[in-house]
Amino acid sequence: MKTHIRTVALVAHDAKKAALAEWAHVNHDKLKPCRIFATGTTARKIKERCPELDITALKSGPLGGDQQLGAMIAGGDLDAMIFFTDPMTPLPHDVDVKALTRLSTLYNIPMACNQATADFIISSALFVEGYHREETDYEAYTSREV
Repeated sequence: MKTHIRTVALVAHDAKKAALAEWAHVNHDKLKPCRIFATGTTARKIKERCPELDITALKSGPLGGDQQLGAMIAGGDLDAMIFFTDPMTPLPHDVDVKALTRLSTLYNIPMACNQATADFIISSALFVEGYHREETDYEAYTSREV
């Protein structure tokens, strides 16, 4: 049986980039077979700490990287998102973070916003063995009369 290659997004606010890079280093064995996408500086920081991981760098979050990830979610091209958020720093692009949260919820994508949740996701047997996520049928919504 062929194992599904996970596509994982790694994202972090500035104050959490080092913590995410360290988390990726600790979990590099589980991340190594994954296709990894990361936004801007986060990608660079993780590549510095984990040169053995193959990471595709997207644009910086505020410059469109968050929207690139959103498009991946909407297109069914993302299996999980690890987004270390910083709840103590006000961010001008907070609406982008909310949009990613909304899309992850809408399309039933596991999304970790802190290390504890990321640890639960990556240590789950479903991360390796595969998980068939249920997708909501939005046909009634898209075909409604307005």
